Amino acid sequence: MSVDELSIGLSKPPARLALDGAALFLDLDGTLAPIAERPEDVRPDPRRTDLLQKLGQRLNGRLAVVSGRSLSEIDHILENRVTCVAAIHGLVRRDAHGVIGEAAPHPGLTTARTALREFAARDPRLLIEDKALSLTMHYRQAPDRARDVIDLAEHIATLTGLTLQPGDMVVELRTPGASKGDSIRAFMTEQPFRGHQPIFLGDDLTDEHGFFAVRQLGGYGILVGPERKTTATYRMEGVEAALTWLEAAE
Repeated sequence: MSVDELSIGLSKPPARLALDGAALFLDLDGTLAPIAERPEDVRPDPRRTDLLQKLGQRLNGRLAVVSGRSLSEIDHILENRVTCVAAIHGLVRRDAHGVIGEAAPHPGLTTARTALREFAARDPRLLIEDKALSLTMHYRQAPDRARDVIDLAEHIATLTGLTLQPGDMVVELRTPGASKGDSIRAFMTEQPFRGHQPIFLGDDLTDEHGFFAVRQLGGYGILVGPERKTTATYRMEGVEAALTWLEAAE
């Protein structure tokens, strides 16, 4: 099965998480934090911060956050509790030693930046995130503009060679390069992850590459949120269920 051939949606939740032998990979928005109208509305949370600190200690560092957000945003929201991070869907990766690897920005981002800003200027409900290596347009507040936004993003991707990555009420034009799955594979070749079973929690279409990677590596993925076609093995209802499951780990 390839990531483009998603299996039927699942409703079965996973058993209680056994930390011994596990390597844990977590998405952020929609998994550890509820989706917000605006990305900047997601802020640090004491419960989440405490949970991640405890998990990192109990897993002896076998914990990584794999997110579409920038590295600085992830560190702010998680209050610097997680060392291993793959940011911007894998275009930036910080390993267990704190060493950061980063892709070079694609030259097409300049054209894309101008086009997206001009388009969004005509509708204040459209929000743009500029992550240096990618550009994201959120249309959660303007669902009626979905087709227009997608058409524009597809046109820009064709024109510039940027990678188009659709998500939940969002489109992202990113520098071609590593995916979330590639980042997980890279972590799994390194200590302290090597030799352990990878488990990845995520919610969005952008997480499917991660689900596919952990399945290939002998682990499993957990879809957080509504039932849909996915390469994950299990599913749980939402952020609260995910946090509760992680807190109950043994």
